[in-house]
Amino acid sequence: MSFALLAMATGAATGEEVGVSEDAILFGQAAALEGPSSALGQRLRHGIVAAFTEINAKGGVHGRKLQLISRDDGYDPDRSVVQTLRLIEDDKVFALIGAVGTPTAMATIPITSARNIPFIGPFSGAGFLRDLELTNVANIRASYGAESETLIKHLTEDRHFSRIGIFYQDDSFGRDGLAGVKNALARRGLELAAEGTFERNTRAVSSAWRTIKRAEPEAIVMVGTYGPSAEFIKLAHRNGVYPTFANISFVGATALANELGPEGEGVVVAQVVPFPWDRSIKLVADYQAAQTAFDPTLAPDFVSLEGYLSGRLAAAALEKAGPNPTRAGLLRAIQDVGRFDISGSIVTVGIRAIETPPKVFLTVIQKDGTFRAIDRL
Repeated sequence: MSFALLAMATGAATGEEVGVSEDAILFGQAAALEGPSSALGQRLRHGIVAAFTEINAKGGVHGRKLQLISRDDGYDPDRSVVQTLRLIEDDKVFALIGAVGTPTAMATIPITSARNIPFIGPFSGAGFLRDLELTNVANIRASYGAESETLIKHLTEDRHFSRIGIFYQDDSFGRDGLAGVKNALARRGLELAAEGTFERNTRAVSSAWRTIKRAEPEAIVMVGTYGPSAEFIKLAHRNGVYPTFANISFVGATALANELGPEGEGVVVAQVVPFPWDRSIKLVADYQAAQTAFDPTLAPDFVSLEGYLSGRLAAAALEKAGPNPTRAGLLRAIQDVGRFDISGSIVTVGIRAIETPPKVFLTVIQKDGTFRAIDRL
């Protein structure tokens, strides 16, 4: 299926800036839309399009509608390069938004940086994306280092565990998570009890399980996507072993809960956006209304809320950039403002995100597959 066709029809760009016409601004997304990690890209896309649809219904930004072309990269770095170049050179997008993953971003960032193309809201907490010299990147989520610190703080201080293992994807994403967990443990005078790896886009987790189980860890931090992480948890349970499993947000929390069914009870997942079912938060109420207006069949979800936030941030920055948007002007607006009020929730980017880092929340999966926020930290 061509996801590019799902985007609203796009006219050719006629303005002075690439991807900007008299009545539209064109964004591009290269992400996992098919294959084993497709729930991540699809849900991120749902959130972005819900935000754009909401903004367009109010007349767009300075009279221009926001449009999105999404292309599938299968969470594969080489394919991500191909699709990113297609978006830039063939589709002629103004900016990129909602990319999924660390290894894919590592492959595409050199392309976007060299051309100074805005790279908004990547679904990755990787440290390298937070280098202030990468002036074309606008992160809205907490780093994996911050997530690791929050998880380890909970496991050691709230749960009093000291034997902690790690299960991680054997690439730049997994190693970023590994470094964060090791650092968080070291701050507490602890070392990893065991570590096991698996290959991206596979569910081959049995050798990782054999390595980790020997250490009999009380808790296992998981740095992976929902498929292999669910496979690993089920394998442990089949072997009669029930440590506490604690996941980095990239796992895709609701997809993980769906994969696990009743076996998900007690699994901890870090989150970088507010609770998407808590309508007392204005951002969440607006997100739910926007998503329902776009597609009433969609359920609230952490990943689509993050996409919605990215879409709203892009619109807020374009508003500040003025009636004649340029890529450089958009990036200047993002960096100069640095602190955006999106429906009463504050999003910090660039230097402001170092001064006031994005929050990390912890949740736990219930027996029925729903989520409960963890209060004690």
